[in-house]
Amino acid sequence: MLRLLRPLLLLLLLPPPGSPEPPGLAQLSPGAPPQAPDLLYADGLRAYAAGAWAPAVALLREALRSQAALGRVRLDCGASCAAEPGAALPAVLLGAPEPDSGPGPTQGSWERQLLRAALRRADCLTQCAARRLGPGGAARLRVGSTLRDAFRRREPYNYLQRAYYQLKKLDLAAAAAHTFFVANPMHLQMREDMAKYRRMSGVQPQSFRDLETPPHWAAYDTGLELLERQEAGLALPRLEEALQGSLAQMESCRADCQGPEEQEGAEEEEDGAGSQGGLYEAIARHWIQVLQCRQRCVGETATRPGRSFPVPDFLPSQLRRLHEAHAQVGNLSQAIENVLSVLLFYPDDEAAKRALNQYQAQLGEPRPGLGPREDIQRFILRSLGEKRQLYYAMEHLGTSFKDPDPWTPAALIPEALREKLREDQEKRPWDHEPPKPKPLTYWKDVLLLEGVTLTQDSRQLNGSERAVLDGLLTPAECGVLLQLAKDAAGAGARSGYRGRRSPHTPHERFEGLTVLKAAQLARAGTVGSQGAKLLLEVSERVRTLTQAYFSPERPLHLSFTHLVCRSAIEGEQEQRMDLSHPVHADNCVLDPDTGECWREPPAYTYRDYSGLLYLNDDFQGGDLFFTEPNALTVTARVRPRCGRLVAFSSGGENPHGVWAVTRGRRCALALWHTWAPEHREQEWIEAKELLQESEEEEEEEEEMPSKDPSPEPPSRRHQRVQDKAGKAPRVREEL
Repeated sequence: MLRLLRPLLLLLLLPPPGSPEPPGLAQLSPGAPPQAPDLLYADGLRAYAAGAWAPAVALLREALRSQAALGRVRLDCGASCAAEPGAALPAVLLGAPEPDSGPGPTQGSWERQLLRAALRRADCLTQCAARRLGPGGAARLRVGSTLRDAFRRREPYNYLQRAYYQLKKLDLAAAAAHTFFVANPMHLQMREDMAKYRRMSGVQPQSFRDLETPPHWAAYDTGLELLERQEAGLALPRLEEALQGSLAQMESCRADCQGPEEQEGAEEEEDGAGSQGGLYEAIARHWIQVLQCRQRCVGETATRPGRSFPVPDFLPSQLRRLHEAHAQVGNLSQAIENVLSVLLFYPDDEAAKRALNQYQAQLGEPRPGLGPREDIQRFILRSLGEKRQLYYAMEHLGTSFKDPDPWTPAALIPEALREKLREDQEKRPWDHEPPKPKPLTYWKDVLLLEGVTLTQDSRQLNGSERAVLDGLLTPAECGVLLQLAKDAAGAGARSGYRGRRSPHTPHERFEGLTVLKAAQLARAGTVGSQGAKLLLEVSERVRTLTQAYFSPERPLHLSFTHLVCRSAIEGEQEQRMDLSHPVHADNCVLDPDTGECWREPPAYTYRDYSGLLYLNDDFQGGDLFFTEPNALTVTARVRPRCGRLVAFSSGGENPHGVWAVTRGRRCALALWHTWAPEHREQEWIEAKELLQESEEEEEEEEEMPSKDPSPEPPSRRHQRVQDKAGKAPRVREEL
């Protein structure tokens, strides 16, 4: 009965029709105790699937609010219970245990202290949670790992944006879409939806705001921007806000590590040999999991939403900027505090030592009590204590630990582990500097081996890291791929832009085909298998050549492959003034007014090199062109033709666009490459496996005569392809 009443109760909390919506996703019931997020989320998805948009919005928003409230309760209760008199753990337990410490007269004493302190802390946390959350406390609102992952991926906002769109709340729909896209920049469908929202007259630029990004990132970016404009006085408050926000975000993350639900998945994994130990083994196993989680908070706090890697040395780099900014405005005491804090991380940092000597000389007489920041001292002491315990467990208990910090003193690491850790670090040679380019003669040798002609290099294209290469496809191969695109479009089984008007211009129609969709269609018999196989082969051919030309000493991986055709819409080309694709860069957001290119979402920041392999030239317009960063001054122009590849680095050094296609159909294979193996194109691997399975099945059918010569209905074959690919049914539909 409660579940039936919940949607009705939350629906009553919605504003009446026509009333203004509060900015952002405001709390529906401020101050109310949180409800079970998993039940709210499940009910919200049911309402969404049924097309009940208003209840879906209410339930999903309440699920988000309750999840955030649970986190705040864990943080507040943990802090208040840690400050309780007598709640501190015994001092002997704060450091790493000594390996040679045997039984002694104090063994029973510290054991009693440990258990007594643990019981008091548990009682305090239970009572605090009950006061804040109601009867049952946190145990009543436990959240499973599946839901935690969904909230980390911001999936509720994916559903919210669609529901808001149906409710004609375009401003909130755009905000929800942007919030989801920031954390999921590879989501192709959301990228298309974002482009649609930007073209809607009812959506303002300020609507595209991130509702979830921790506040320290906004302060951090604003502070850096002010420093670049040489406005150190204005930058200082924002830099200090960013540092305090980073430390607060880390505390919030660490509080989540202690929740019982955070240990659920790890305990299930330990359900084998590890669970056979006794009391102390169980305590140690649980404690190690908590410490590992706390140490990971450093990287999580330093990682922007949607990014794969944290900002290197996030806290020390903020302290460096702070001491430099304080020195610029004459705050020498604060400059000394911050540079001394840098030296806590890196005692041998020569630049920090020189800055300290300079500040002390300018300050004159030494001032008593002037030392490193207290908040940084506490952070380092606590972190080193946790690392000491983790390395001890790694050496003696066989656990694993990946240290997130480059500043950890070598003396802290047990000597037996240092060599192994050094070998692991040497296996990652590309974490610091990219390879240096080879001379042009090397490229010519490579091209001769590939049988490809270098038509224009960077110098001839008036830029950097650009090249035009011919001969990658024969006319027959171009014909096969063109037929593949035509057959897929004719069957109505398009992927990507789905054959509708272009997201960039209303005067053209786009059709896109991914490698996995091509393999699925080939297996279903909708298109020929020859074209699907050639699509895979050609994409690998382009990747190999791009790596040989631009990055011979560092592996490149395909991150996305898309066969795209642009067709001019008849009757809409007269007096046309727009472009087929506006000027842009592929891994950063181009700002033509300043000439800057911001490598941040919604750009695909992990892309390193781009390629366009053309299939035909029987159309008007459609030339590729490069510009200066102002997006106005054209520096080079390339005419498409069969087998011609235009390859270039994906950054702000290569802004490019496409002239309008005014007649005919222009088809090309667009490919993007990345140095990051975690961003390699998984669909490419799935497509290859699917085509290989099809070949094996065809061979088996040829060897074994069929008892029923009648073919399988196409609908059933298509269903088997979907099942084989392992794709879940789509809940949301397109705008």
